[in-house]
Amino acid sequence: RRPRGTRTARGFAMPDHLARLRSKLCRELAQAEQDACVQTRREASRLGDSLPAAKLREVSAHAAHLRPRLDALLLPRHPLGIRVSRVVGRGFSIARHFVVDRVLSAERSYRATLLGIEHGLDTARLLREVAHQADDIRLFRFCDDLIAQREPLAREAARAMSWFAVHPDTAMASGARVDAHVDHQAGYPGSHEANRLARGGGARGVLESGLADHR
Repeated sequence: RRPRGTRTARGFAMPDHLARLRSKLCRELAQAEQDACVQTRREASRLGDSLPAAKLREVSAHAAHLRPRLDALLLPRHPLGIRVSRVVGRGFSIARHFVVDRVLSAERSYRATLLGIEHGLDTARLLREVAHQADDIRLFRFCDDLIAQREPLAREAARAMSWFAVHPDTAMASGARVDAHVDHQAGYPGSHEANRLARGGGARGVLESGLADHR
């Protein structure tokens, strides 16, 4: 008796548990990408024109660029599940913006945002392997592109944490916005050196090159 399952591109049965795992991870990735687009932008708004804010805006821009491709891939398969996942993601993001971020220090909120970015990458990594097992070429390629382009942006955002060490007043500030602290401290001695060290090298321009690959 043939085990229960769904059909793959090559025509053989895919076990139910693999299909369920793929569906679950697709919903999780949709929610993670919603956060990567919206939560990073909100966090950046707290930090004004600082280096950490700039790095988060790059992540947000990349997620926004991938959104049409993600929708075209996932919405036909899981129309309700993807929409529900995004509604849940918006709810968590709003709750964090209006409640949690008002009590967290700026540096801790930034680190929490980085954890969200890494969670999305981990989801994409596992989903890529599941797509490979399921012979889902389009999903595999999407995850592979997302990972290749997002990882350098995530590394740059992590390096930008050193900015908070040179701006401790902003790092310890809480509330919806800390722009005043950022603007005031921008002229402090050593700030330009801190930005230079935090930027590092090697990943600048990855977003632009990644976008060019899909034009």
